[in-house]
Amino acid sequence: MSTVKRSVMTLYSDPKSILSHAVRIVLAEKAINVNILSIMNEDLPKELLEMNPYGTLPTLVDRALVLYRPEIIMEYLDERFPHPPLLPVYPIARAKSRLTLFRIQQDWFDWIDILMTHREGEDNARKQLTDSLLALIPVFAENPYFLSEEFSLIDCVMAPILWRLSEMDIKLPKKAKPIQDYMDRVFERTAFQASLSEYEQELRLLDDL
Repeated sequence: MSTVKRSVMTLYSDPKSILSHAVRIVLAEKAINVNILSIMNEDLPKELLEMNPYGTLPTLVDRALVLYRPEIIMEYLDERFPHPPLLPVYPIARAKSRLTLFRIQQDWFDWIDILMTHREGEDNARKQLTDSLLALIPVFAENPYFLSEEFSLIDCVMAPILWRLSEMDIKLPKKAKPIQDYMDRVFERTAFQASLSEYEQELRLLDDL
């Protein structure tokens, strides 16, 4: 396997992908110097295919190191650049955070994929995702961030999902004010705004029209 030598970290990122967006938030939160290459899945460059045998996005290249699972990329960045920390210090709390991240992907991403690609089953997927979010209203109300007083990797994944609610045609009822307050709090973060691709910026511009 050949690798392209770079002095600056490079992220191959899908500008529409939730998990690419999550990695970009981690990078912005930690103010990491990185070259972000926006690439669509159907237009992968040869150099990426040589480095990543699965041809998936996001892919991170840090000198000779190539990483291509978003959760591995995010944890690597958190360990290599420990300030600010995005995972808890203590093993039990870290394990609970990892389990929450797993459950978000396991429980929600099939529904999200249906809604984002407008496949058969949209109505059911929309209902399931909406109901699942509404069931978490007490969790959103309990802390400033999801299950935590501090911004964490869970928020890095949760925020891109919530940013796309209008694209998935999900409208939260008034009783979901704790979720809306959480969204406002996270979306106002400087790092979140810096993480947005042009496509993601346009999503919110369309909402404001």
